[in-house]
Amino acid sequence: MSLTKHFTARPLLLLSTLPGLAMAQEQGFIEDATAAVQMRNFYFNRDFRDSDAAKAKSEEWAQGFLLNAQSGYTQGPVGIGVDLIGRLGVKLDSGGGRTGSLLLPADGDRSADDFSSLGAAVKLKVSRTELKVGELLPTLPILQYNDARLLPQTFQGAMLTSKEITGLTLNAGQMRSFTQRNSSDREDLFIDGRAFATSDRYNYLGGEYRFNQERTMLGLWGAELEDIYRQRFIQFTHKQPVGAWTLGTHIGLLDSEEQGQAKAGKIDNRSFYSTFSAAHGGHTLMAAWQRMYGEDGTIWLSPTTTVLPSDIQVRNFASAQEKAWQLRYDYNFASMGVPGLTAFVRYVSGDNVLVAGRNDGKEWERDFDVSYVIQSGALKNLGLRWRNAMVRSGFGPSVDDNRLIVSYSLALF
Repeated sequence: MSLTKHFTARPLLLLSTLPGLAMAQEQGFIEDATAAVQMRNFYFNRDFRDSDAAKAKSEEWAQGFLLNAQSGYTQGPVGIGVDLIGRLGVKLDSGGGRTGSLLLPADGDRSADDFSSLGAAVKLKVSRTELKVGELLPTLPILQYNDARLLPQTFQGAMLTSKEITGLTLNAGQMRSFTQRNSSDREDLFIDGRAFATSDRYNYLGGEYRFNQERTMLGLWGAELEDIYRQRFIQFTHKQPVGAWTLGTHIGLLDSEEQGQAKAGKIDNRSFYSTFSAAHGGHTLMAAWQRMYGEDGTIWLSPTTTVLPSDIQVRNFASAQEKAWQLRYDYNFASMGVPGLTAFVRYVSGDNVLVAGRNDGKEWERDFDVSYVIQSGALKNLGLRWRNAMVRSGFGPSVDDNRLIVSYSLALF
């Protein structure tokens, strides 16, 4: 089903059918509403470098449209609102055994011509506490939707956020299902690498406290995928100005074990990481260390983005007992009089990976990423991005990965 004809009509039609619209228009429900279509043109090419690879490459090209419409809140003790998320992906080039990019739904050697979905969330607000129920894009340290392809992954469930105490943010929620980045279907939840075990209950509870003029943050989180795994997460971040420099650190510990009926089997992992950064003018240099403990690698909902600093373009360096270090350098060309142009290069090396009972697995990845957003004129806000990665592994696929992305956001109101 195509949503192209309905991207502007459906949000307005839904809002116009809600009871009490005339009153809502006077109270901010309409006045505070925003809607935009984010367009992303995505070319993906991954060459498989191993001599025994099943195929030479995965290569596809597609156009994506993401509708994000948010109403304001009605006035009164309880504010009421509605959000909409619409997704449409269209194939531009594929076939010939080049599927598998995860841009589009695929059945063997053939990718679908298009796919789409439309979801809504009802939201309630009391003071500085907000509840959303429906289609969601969670951006939490312990649950981060994946947006590394044509369209983002979405979740269906409930999220509660409270900021009643200055500096303290409390979060709680339950996810019941999700929609893949390249699919229209809703699925039960599962962890990466163990899709045979599913659940429709992912519960989380957590909080973050910011102090020291918000330069310091302490976070505590707990989550469980019912009858599969239980997880605890502790994080600490700090930024410290030192003259013209800004120094930063981020430390985290993620602990996972089986829970309830343990449908995915025994789970044993503790993931530790630490990052240290130094920024001056347009320059930022970052170093990171990441270590896996236990018989398993990091446990996370598939295919979400983890909090790990080495969860990067292709690999995440989170296999069982893996040790990984990273160096990254960013530069913002605004310091040279070219606003909108940014670039970074990073290198991650991992070893000590447990493979067939021995700690001799090794891998590395080098990334180069350059982005430019046009700052003025008829094409203002048009974004151009090239992402390049080289991966070499002694126990997994070795690949060369290139992604070319053209993006633009069109405000509807």
